[in-house]
Amino acid sequence: MNVEETEQNQHQAQLHVLIQKGDPEDFRDLFLSLHPGEQADLFIELDSAARHFVYRTVSPEVFTDLFEKLTLDEQCQFIQEMPLPYAVRILNEMYSDNAADLMRELPDDFMENLFEKMDDLEEREVKDLMQYPEDTAGSIMTTEFVVLQANKTVGQTLEELRELGPDAETIYYLYVIDATGQLVGVVSLRDLIVAALDAKIEDIMGFRVVSANVMTDQEDLARIVQKYDLLALPVIDDQNKLLGIITVDDVLDVIERETTEDFEELSATKGSSDINMSPFAAAKKRAPWIVSLMFLGMITASTIGGFEDTLETIVLLAVFMPLVMGSAGNAATQSLVVAVRSIALGTINRKNVAKMIRREFGTGVILGLACMVVIFGVITVLYDSALIGIIVGVSIFAALSVATIIGTLVPLLINRLKLDPAVASGPFITTLMDNLGLIIYFTVATSMLQFL
Repeated sequence: MNVEETEQNQHQAQLHVLIQKGDPEDFRDLFLSLHPGEQADLFIELDSAARHFVYRTVSPEVFTDLFEKLTLDEQCQFIQEMPLPYAVRILNEMYSDNAADLMRELPDDFMENLFEKMDDLEEREVKDLMQYPEDTAGSIMTTEFVVLQANKTVGQTLEELRELGPDAETIYYLYVIDATGQLVGVVSLRDLIVAALDAKIEDIMGFRVVSANVMTDQEDLARIVQKYDLLALPVIDDQNKLLGIITVDDVLDVIERETTEDFEELSATKGSSDINMSPFAAAKKRAPWIVSLMFLGMITASTIGGFEDTLETIVLLAVFMPLVMGSAGNAATQSLVVAVRSIALGTINRKNVAKMIRREFGTGVILGLACMVVIFGVITVLYDSALIGIIVGVSIFAALSVATIIGTLVPLLINRLKLDPAVASGPFITTLMDNLGLIIYFTVATSMLQFL
């Protein structure tokens, strides 16, 4: 156990003692001495009674910093157990983009109840953000930001920042607009601090501003932020009017969500990876994939039945069926991951897609040759049958060569249809290759029966 974990366990024990004593002052002093991230880690370990003690002890304005460190699922759980006035005050304090994300996940009746009691300005800002389609720049941008006027001096701007800065999500980048609200420039906080007080903003601002349209997909936003090493990204409409900004912490949340979605798609567990979900709910989410794969498995059984005569002639062939099927499925899954990752990172395009296909096919051929040589030697020695060794070896060579092509092409084709390429999940591609692997295996075996 490291020092951090030891200290956290000590704080947890001390806080539990203070809760049991019902000592709000000492509890508050110790709890608020911690970083909000540490507070969040400790808070989620408390039971319901202890959490309600926190609600009574810590003001909503202070608790909001902790609350925004929680995951969205945890926020949904805890806000529904809080006293309603307490929950409303937290929503009024939250950044509008985070509040909008939370509201989308709450039951409709509870959400409407919260909206009725929120401040009018906060309610309007959150509802405006909720109008944008999910996973777009508009849905995750924040409207709490500072804008500058090009004709003002640095001194005037610094005075405004002292007043407006505390309510903004970030002031490291400051965006300049004209009289019509159009984005015309950007000034970094460093440039503002080192500039002369009487200098005009238009004289120190940068005119080339990297921005994103309000309807830009959130995955594309992450690539833009990564490409230009930005701490914030302005969001504009089709008329170049500044609507909001997206901060780097929002982008990190996007990356986490997209990565989770890709893992769920690849493992056919979409929507059921949350450990707090009940077994019934998780089973309900996974059932469609499991049932679909079961029917695909029946096709595999039919394939085997179609080559019953070959199996009766060479019973030993049945021993190596799992070997051929497994090798093909594994190779296809490897190529699938390469393709999905390339698509997700935006590194694949029309110019290099053929190169990736050739690379994966070449990899499959080399792996197939290596496996063919090894399996031929092993079967010849252990089973004293060079013919069986040739059948299995050639089948594996052909299966691996085909598998890498299919594992690459399937996600590319799905992406071309404007669908998530991760739906070509590992279980799906593996089941598909089970069938193709068996067809290849028995076709090779049947063609060589004449040499027995």
